Amino acid sequence: MEITRLPLNKLEQNTGQLPGLPSNPRTWTQTEIDRIAKSLKETPELFEMRPVIVVKHKSKYIILAGNLRYAGAKQNGDKDVPCVIVPSDFSTDKMKEIVIKDNGSFGSWDFSALTNDWGDNSLEDWGVPAFDIPSVGETNGAEDDVERKRREFEERMKAGEISEEDEEYQAFLDKFKLKKTTDDCYTPAVVYDAVAKWVADTYQLDQAKFVRPFYPGGDYQSEKYERGAVVVDNPPFSILAEILNFYKEKQISFFLFAPTLTLFSSSSSSLSSSALPCGVAITYENGASVNTSFLTNLEPKDVRLRSVPSLYQAVKVANDINLKELRKELPKYSYDHHVITAPFVGALSRLGIDFVVPVNESESISQLDAQKASGKAIYGKGYLVSERVFAEREKAEREKAEREKAEREKAEREKAEREKAERWELSERERERVLALSQH
Repeated sequence: MEITRLPLNKLEQNTGQLPGLPSNPRTWTQTEIDRIAKSLKETPELFEMRPVIVVKHKSKYIILAGNLRYAGAKQNGDKDVPCVIVPSDFSTDKMKEIVIKDNGSFGSWDFSALTNDWGDNSLEDWGVPAFDIPSVGETNGAEDDVERKRREFEERMKAGEISEEDEEYQAFLDKFKLKKTTDDCYTPAVVYDAVAKWVADTYQLDQAKFVRPFYPGGDYQSEKYERGAVVVDNPPFSILAEILNFYKEKQISFFLFAPTLTLFSSSSSSLSSSALPCGVAITYENGASVNTSFLTNLEPKDVRLRSVPSLYQAVKVANDINLKELRKELPKYSYDHHVITAPFVGALSRLGIDFVVPVNESESISQLDAQKASGKAIYGKGYLVSERVFAEREKAEREKAEREKAEREKAEREKAEREKAERWELSERERERVLALSQH
């Protein structure tokens, strides 16, 4: 089958108009249309590689696969789109199969790899689910577990064991708060202040003239930039090239946050900016950790890029301060080994260690005598066990420590393997370019 370009006015989305073929089961929001429209603008080559799949019906073509891509192209004002036309002898069942398989997702994301190796990119804008959204406690997403945990908190509050301000309860509630997209990386005040001070000191600028047009709901193109204004802000990374071009055309000074991994791509597309690789993994207010650097037109015109040790230190210190605030740990309790808790036994299950507590050698306990004065309790209850079970636990503890050590060593070996870089050598043509550059 060949790829051909068809006018948008010849295409129709699948609404069930073809006999025997149900309407497209996939739905989307305006936000998702905006994202695909932006993606098609940024990477038009991908559209050519993954065209819309259509079938001719009367004087029109019905879209079997690529309805969202069609909507994005229409929003962009495109006149035509790449298409593959399904042969007229295709059965309805085969067309149904195409609809579902194109929309389906085989396999799953390795969230660890995404975070470690791809986290500098606008992954949500590229169609990856919001992998940085925390799971709901230890519930694995099961609604009955969430409800059980909520009831436990309510019972503890009624019993006076905790209040609504309890850190553990607040952490539970945080799991349900609406998460922002990767573009909503609002900068912690302590980090922004450190960057702003460095910019003012380094370039001898008045901080009173710094502007931040990328506030929530802001429109940087409609912002009123006074004479001498300098934009020092964290822009949406997905439209960074567009922003750089705008400031270049308007001759506005800027110092912008940017993802480290694509820093040179952004700076090379706009010769009016210099790249300052900093490489601090800043944790933003939405919880996203992004390896961050900077782009600016405040450097001398002949500086393409340079290292910034003092900026690195300033941002690192500020980010560490921010992390201490974000990661205030909930109180952790340890108990005498005659007390068995569910998390301990769960860890043994994960590590493959057998451990049994008989009924006649254990009794349920919700609070130790030592906890009564402070109003504390054993969360989720536990069991007080016999000396024999205690001895079995000690044996299990030793085995647990050995297996956890082996796990850590294995993880370190695997990490070292992943970090082995493939070395690429220069071609003769590239060596000639190096010699030519050296003559300057």
